[in-house]
Amino acid sequence: MNHQSDQELARNTIRIERDALEQLEASIGPSIADAADRIMATDRHVIVAGVGKSGHIGQKIAASLASTGTPSFFLHPTEASHGDLGMVVPGSVVIAISYSGESRELVDLLRFCKGNNIPLIGMTRSAESTLGRASDVLLEMPDVAEACPNGLAPTSSTTMALALGDALTIVLMARRGFSREEFGFRHPGGKLGRSLQTAGDYIEAKTDHMPIISASADVRDVILAVSEGRKGCVGVIDETGKLVGMVTDGDLRRAMLAGKLAGTAADIMTADPKSLGPDDRMSAVIKTFTEQRISNAFVTVDGKPVGIIDMKDLLAEGYV
Repeated sequence: MNHQSDQELARNTIRIERDALEQLEASIGPSIADAADRIMATDRHVIVAGVGKSGHIGQKIAASLASTGTPSFFLHPTEASHGDLGMVVPGSVVIAISYSGESRELVDLLRFCKGNNIPLIGMTRSAESTLGRASDVLLEMPDVAEACPNGLAPTSSTTMALALGDALTIVLMARRGFSREEFGFRHPGGKLGRSLQTAGDYIEAKTDHMPIISASADVRDVILAVSEGRKGCVGVIDETGKLVGMVTDGDLRRAMLAGKLAGTAADIMTADPKSLGPDDRMSAVIKTFTEQRISNAFVTVDGKPVGIIDMKDLLAEGYV
């Protein structure tokens, strides 16, 4: 086994694909803006189609568009020929991908687009191909060598198609003024999406008991409440239900050392603790916890606690 030969072959593959991308970059012209114009002019879906490896790239492009403000889905050309052409409604825009431009499976879709005035954006290397001639907007890719030693397996061509799809996606993002917040809203399961949640969103999904006790409660009851709440603290409220303090494990230890176990929650609490608003972003909550070196805080509305956020929970749930 020649590891050196394997490494050189891998590097050569990357060099070939890099060269292809450089040629693609140099070839970008006004058609990218024309494609963006077509897409921005519709309030329908962008439908991406391709066969084989181009189909896999198409699925990624459709997903990227959908997650960045352009409603989109992938349509397999074979399924389109067996009824799924019904998904291509007037006002839609179709992006068809075929490096050769001669994928037979695309023919029915191309004819349907032409017969129903559906704008077609083609991604191919040949303007004279079936796809090239059928396209209303042609995103032409350079004719480059595949990195495959046999010159057969789609490598350089699919890398270019992926990059060209990304380029169109970014152009559309810029035109829409698509923000970081909007991106996060479309990715609620990711870390960015979670950081853009509000404190109100976070506590709404919680079913944990909120550790609360009255200011007049006996210290022994406070100890029990802290233990049962399992948050390392308890919120202290006045007779109107407003948060006036917090008793933490540290406050209890200090009370024990000072011999204050015969007092009330008001005697040992930390008054006016840091509280959060329901509209505070979780990213701001985490920043507050970090900068102020606190482990938890209550979310309040009109001064009354409606939930608690605990740093240990945030760590366990992937917010940090």
